[in-house]
Amino acid sequence: MAENNLILNRLFTQNVFQDLINDNDNATYGTIVQRYVTDTEAKNNGELINEIYNFMSKSYRNEYFYQNTLLNKLLLGKHSINTTTALTQIPVGKSKADFILINGKAVVYEIKTELDSFDRLNTQLRDYYKAFNHVCVVTSESQFDRISEILQNTSVGIYVLTKKNTISTSLRKEPDEDNSQLNHMALFKVLHKSEYERILNKYFGKLPVTSQVFYYDECFSLFSKIPIQEAYAMSIKELKKRNKIVVSYFQNVPYELKSLIYFSSPSKKGFDALNSFLNNKFGG
Repeated sequence: MAENNLILNRLFTQNVFQDLINDNDNATYGTIVQRYVTDTEAKNNGELINEIYNFMSKSYRNEYFYQNTLLNKLLLGKHSINTTTALTQIPVGKSKADFILINGKAVVYEIKTELDSFDRLNTQLRDYYKAFNHVCVVTSESQFDRISEILQNTSVGIYVLTKKNTISTSLRKEPDEDNSQLNHMALFKVLHKSEYERILNKYFGKLPVTSQVFYYDECFSLFSKIPIQEAYAMSIKELKKRNKIVVSYFQNVPYELKSLIYFSSPSKKGFDALNSFLNNKFGG
């Protein structure tokens, strides 16, 4: 049954929604609506997307569903959009962090849905600890015992998405801080140019004076001279400045689209176009 639902992985993506917001048309969306929703003519796009997401909540909780739940329950439910920043798909080593939440500290959440295996988990965790000191695996109730066994005697946390689509308060292990594997190069590669330049200016009061060919290497050479704990703290402060979003626009975004829209950082024009699309009839 899960294989028949693979097309749902393509729906909640930036490319599909850019198509929909710009001209209200996308072949993937059209196929999914026809397959998963009845009486499409009577409903607007917002209602259709809500029905599709509701189907996913019961029968196909994919990575987007988990990520969107984390954003709604943790960023919006527990913290504040004004004081906390979420990041996604951040390359660290040979892995990509699914979801990172930065408040007073930064926590990487590696999502392992009931549709996933744990085959790459050890490699992913090893990569994340090179650039972040708190790591947590988010998985389903059915996989809790297995992941607990895999992660016993480690600093890795465990969060569980319950069958009721909440984050369990009982099946939980908070991540412990682990700075032992932090690595200057992994940390530096996470940063944008403007971010590591601000760090170097703040710490050394200067930037390297060299040709463009050698500039990146010289910047890293300077960065590597900052004690790792200080370099980490300064890097987290810079990462926290990303993904600033206008709260007054964002609060009107439907629950099922919160994660998608948050990470697309739309302008006011983009929010207006989204609202227009959601209120339009399918194919209208």
